[in-house]
Amino acid sequence: MSGTTSPAVRRIEPPSLLVQAWLVAKKDLTIERRTGEIVVTGGFFGALLAVLASVAFYGGPANAHYLAPGTIWIATAFAAVLALGRTWHREREDGALEALLAGPVSRAAVFYGKAIGVGAFLLVIEAIVVPIVALLLHVDLPRVAGPLALLLVMATIGIAAAGTLFGAMTVRTRARELILAAVLFPLLTPTLVVGVSATRELVDGATLLELRDHLQLLGLFDLVFVGGGGALFGAVIDA
Repeated sequence: MSGTTSPAVRRIEPPSLLVQAWLVAKKDLTIERRTGEIVVTGGFFGALLAVLASVAFYGGPANAHYLAPGTIWIATAFAAVLALGRTWHREREDGALEALLAGPVSRAAVFYGKAIGVGAFLLVIEAIVVPIVALLLHVDLPRVAGPLALLLVMATIGIAAAGTLFGAMTVRTRARELILAAVLFPLLTPTLVVGVSATRELVDGATLLELRDHLQLLGLFDLVFVGGGGALFGAVIDA
């Protein structure tokens, strides 16, 4: 019949970048919820570090709290390497990374999804480590909890983004944990130094307003690592 028209072809729009990133992150979070290997291992490492620091460098209750900033951030740094190494090791198993990259997911979404997962692991580990450090090293945690949480969240964003980018560079190497640590620690030194400095001042009684410069620096690091990582990840992972 000449007047009939063919049915319109329905165009399926791909999910947004945010949805794709969440799907990638959800995969990692689901695996970790079932196994718990990253959080449990990182939590035990942080707790052991807090105990060793409280025993080895103990100088009495009046001076013990000065050890807390270094202990918290050293545990965070090493937990990041552990989390990144294990996260990318999972992607190597059974060709999971190739399957993920072959799917209808943008490279930027893979980067942000992996970074979200690593950041979530680190925040859980920090939530375990910080109370233990506060207890053993005589830190008034209720007084500093809010500003300290803000510092940790801002630093964790940059650490997770930078670690995800450089973790992708080492995913196909054999000694990836060693190479990742050798590359990542120098890169994260500014973030860790700012975090330790801000935490020390916070423990000494500084207010959040007095830490404004530290927060601005952490925000700058986050902007560079998150924006640069999303832009460079495709070239890095396809190299």
